Amino acid sequence: MKKPIIAITMGDPASIGPEISIRTLLNPTLYDTTKPLIIGDLNVLEKVQQLLKIEQVTFHRITSVQDALFQPGTIDVFDMELVDIDKLTFGEVSEMAGEAAFQYVVKAIELANENAVDATVTNAINKESINLAGHHFAGHTEIYAHYTNSAKYTMMLAHDNMRVVHVSTHVSLRQACDLVKKERVLDVIRIANDACKQLGIEKPTVAVAGLNPHSSENGLFGTEEAAEIIPAIEAAEAEGISVAGPVPPDTLFPKAMGGWYDIVVAMYHDQGHIPLKLVGFQYDQEAQKWNNVSGVNITLGLPIIRTSVDHGTAFDQVNKGTANPISLENAIDYAATLANHRLAQ
Repeated sequence: MKKPIIAITMGDPASIGPEISIRTLLNPTLYDTTKPLIIGDLNVLEKVQQLLKIEQVTFHRITSVQDALFQPGTIDVFDMELVDIDKLTFGEVSEMAGEAAFQYVVKAIELANENAVDATVTNAINKESINLAGHHFAGHTEIYAHYTNSAKYTMMLAHDNMRVVHVSTHVSLRQACDLVKKERVLDVIRIANDACKQLGIEKPTVAVAGLNPHSSENGLFGTEEAAEIIPAIEAAEAEGISVAGPVPPDTLFPKAMGGWYDIVVAMYHDQGHIPLKLVGFQYDQEAQKWNNVSGVNITLGLPIIRTSVDHGTAFDQVNKGTANPISLENAIDYAATLANHRLAQ
């Protein structure tokens, strides 16, 4: 099978993104299944290599995907030349870093829209930095939706066999309740079902969370289940989708962990994010470090493939040599799986 070309954005230049990008692409087995390249600033990557004394790194500067070598031991860098390395302060919010991080994402989308790459993977951006640079987006998901002209999309988080998609994400909790509408819930159920099939699950079961405690207990604690969520579930079932719910949120996720469902539709950001990060993030209190920061963020409903690390910029860990690349590795694996599915069609 053809190896998919994966464009990986470096993330915020002041973050752990450069470090984990280098460490991930130094793994020679990555090249057995993919053709990876970094979109970022070569001078930042070289500086991080020097600061962390990472040996055996050869960078290959490119300005076109066609120039990439895709060889183990050599990291292809699509050099955007946006960062003045003498003015960059690692671990801090800045307009310059925000502008660079934003433009890396725009370039990745551009290359995917042109079919120059088969999938995109993003490292973390800092929302304050990109807003300082004048780009008023809530996050990667909204940037991708804007630059691909996508109206129906959602975020999926994945860790092992736990997968969660969201009816709403970066809005206030009050707004999130108002966004629980039949058509939106139905759209997300459809997207979730399609995503599972793209991941090789032939007959997925989609579990839909309730919005209210105990899924409203037949109207005792709210009306959203009866008025919006149940009608969406019934419509999905009429289309042949296997759907369970609305399942009380406090019992849904243990069941999902146990393999009852293939994917969960969460009603709002924290309802889906908290259980995923509880299983994917593991902190060793005695050693005072994160042993595991795994999980993948995937934007579904786009004409192109986008997966991402499921952690932030981690400014407190920058250039300490302790940043864990496992989430980026997982994101690349998911991107390759999705790309291979498309290439096979």
